[in-house]
Amino acid sequence: MTKQGIAVVAVGGNALIKDKSRQTIQDQYNCVKDTMVHIVDMIENGWNVVITHGNGPQVGFNLRRSELAKAVLHEVPLDHCGASTQGTIGYMLQMALHNEFKRRGLKKAAITIVTQAIVDKDDPAFKHPTKPIGSFMEELEAKSRQAKDGWSVVEDAGRGWRRVVPSPRPISIVEAEAIHNLIDAGFTVVGVGGGGIPVIELEDGSLTGIEAVIDKDFGSSLLAKLIGADLFVISTAVEKVATDFNTPNQKWLDQMTIAEAKQYISEGHFASGSMLPKIQASIQFIENGGKKALITDPEHISDALEGKTGTWIVP
Repeated sequence: MTKQGIAVVAVGGNALIKDKSRQTIQDQYNCVKDTMVHIVDMIENGWNVVITHGNGPQVGFNLRRSELAKAVLHEVPLDHCGASTQGTIGYMLQMALHNEFKRRGLKKAAITIVTQAIVDKDDPAFKHPTKPIGSFMEELEAKSRQAKDGWSVVEDAGRGWRRVVPSPRPISIVEAEAIHNLIDAGFTVVGVGGGGIPVIELEDGSLTGIEAVIDKDFGSSLLAKLIGADLFVISTAVEKVATDFNTPNQKWLDQMTIAEAKQYISEGHFASGSMLPKIQASIQFIENGGKKALITDPEHISDALEGKTGTWIVP
């Protein structure tokens, strides 16, 4: 097995939930199992892999359960929902990895780190909450939660009212050094789930959780920088990135430089809710000293690493 270096692989929501008809825990595990086969291919080829993951739908499910049960049980704050989903998704990933290692006779072990991401308490995102979370509400309930609990609420395209929370950029990962030490010790690490649990640092250096969500691609990109990763892979629902996506002028991209990526962003080629943060996070990784980033779907990771497919972002 030739040593390849450290790779941070950010697995997207499609690695856990394929569609709305398959959302149960067993459905999610089946998806995870399929995706981990491709990650273990990387590990077998000599990569030290850190796996990061999204948790948007799972946090939504937890908040919904909490809302439905609030007459009989205390509600769960958003940062705690983030922490619990890091644990449950980490458990699924660890089990799938363990079973795949065993199947292939690999002497490897996987471990999950509950990961906190420090955000700047003065991040402009706190003045402009944009990320919808939790259930739809009637206007009356939304206004009541706004007054009583200080929620920011918005009317969502005629479908009802929803709570919105800030999405600040992470500036540091509390457990980055621990993750690096675990990689050095030979573990496959699962960390920075959902971009990390957002915390702010107080004057005395102590941490406190905050009601916000972090984009998993930015959290993953920052971790990749902090642990000196050689490669940053964003595994998503498409084999390659395209300009003019879903139009007659659609063009698949094999590679783009940082300058080209910025040009495409300025021309509005990437949607803010889907491909844009992935491109921005890849740019951030390379501008912070990373060598290259790759965007592809799980089943094409091995082919992409051989240069046969995927979209590479290079300096």
